[in-house]
Amino acid sequence: MYFFSIFIWAKKRGYNTFAQIFLNITMTLLQELRARGLLQDHTPGVEELLTNEKVKGYIGYDPTAPSLTIGNLVTIMMLVHLQRHGHTPVVLFGGATGRVGDPSGKDAERKMLDIETIEHNLAHQQKQFQHILRFDQGDNEALLTNNYNWFKDISFLDFLRDAGKHLTVNYMMSKESVKRRIETGISFTEFSYQLLQGYDFYHMYQNMGVKLQMGGSDQWGNITTGTELIRRKVSGEAFAITCPLLTKADGTKFGKSEGQNIWLDPEMTSPYKFYQFFINATDDDAPRFFRIFSLRSIEEIEQIIADNAQNPNQLKRTLAEDVTKFVHGEEALEKAIATSQILFGKGTKELLFSMSEKEMLETFEGVPTFEVEAAKFADGLSILDLLGVETQILCSKGEAKREIKGNAISLNLQKVGSDSLVVAKDDLINGKFLVVNRGKRNFHLVVAK
Repeated sequence: MYFFSIFIWAKKRGYNTFAQIFLNITMTLLQELRARGLLQDHTPGVEELLTNEKVKGYIGYDPTAPSLTIGNLVTIMMLVHLQRHGHTPVVLFGGATGRVGDPSGKDAERKMLDIETIEHNLAHQQKQFQHILRFDQGDNEALLTNNYNWFKDISFLDFLRDAGKHLTVNYMMSKESVKRRIETGISFTEFSYQLLQGYDFYHMYQNMGVKLQMGGSDQWGNITTGTELIRRKVSGEAFAITCPLLTKADGTKFGKSEGQNIWLDPEMTSPYKFYQFFINATDDDAPRFFRIFSLRSIEEIEQIIADNAQNPNQLKRTLAEDVTKFVHGEEALEKAIATSQILFGKGTKELLFSMSEKEMLETFEGVPTFEVEAAKFADGLSILDLLGVETQILCSKGEAKREIKGNAISLNLQKVGSDSLVVAKDDLINGKFLVVNRGKRNFHLVVAK
């Protein structure tokens, strides 16, 4: 009866196998974060806090873009594990701080966004948490809040009196995010950001009972400003945990402003491209990404890594499947896998015609592309003219005829059985594309202009 009760308790918190249940009951949150590569620093006493009481912990996200990235997903995983260990995750959206800009990790001033853009970004980011965290889990369901709710009613003079007087300029200048910018220049706006973030922590500590703030390692200075403000204003004790930033093999990080973005919004990075990102991870990165992003137990993760030590491509496929399903869902994963098979000769015509223009361009990125006047398809275009004249996929109509006779040409993944075929407007995918194969994997994309 005792073990049955444990099983029911654990199932409600997202553990699906006996291995997960046993491992995660005996492993503390800090131990799990460390094993997954999600622990950089923490304040003293945080493990005792998490062991002895149910804790509300938060991470803040500024609406600097309409979507979060895989870099943000690292910190989101901290919230996921916090909730899986029975605590309450709180997502703080920076409706106020997003109007200022965080200097952390930046070499120059951030571009200021207008209020309409910030509100638009906020609305889109909120949607991305709905299927990642659990908002229907009873006593530890996830919470969403926005710091504009309290900053909008605080005057500048009140803020200086209530927060500014408690932290010295020397203390604020000692933070790494400020020190690395002090020689090249930092505005008062960005200099004050850490005080705003510190006040967030203080407000949530006082009004929501939040005792823990988490974030990336570049946020350590801002987070500890909050713990210090809480100590000085109300003699309270608050805690912090940070994780390493997600980096590529060359050591550079992923982020919204670093140029190579992998977004969580499927409209900005399709599930196919998201899936391909993990499929194309380096052999060194794949085990690290697997520990960070998979929801499997640590025990299972390490076993899969060991089993595939000589087969890194299989590990990458498992990684890509786990993360794509977690972020985009089962249906999107299935389509991403099916789309990936197209270039290996395993796709279907039905799949092609279900793809959006964006998906077509992403799938056939790098494939030789030819443009043909759209009007020619409206009138009907001979397959021989298409191959040997309009596109020169083949050198001549004669070569096209021989290749078709040899059963070597496919149009939209269907074998062309006759050189008398006429390609019409209805054959265009999204009214715009044709996919031509010469052999199984020699793809060409025709675009009607």
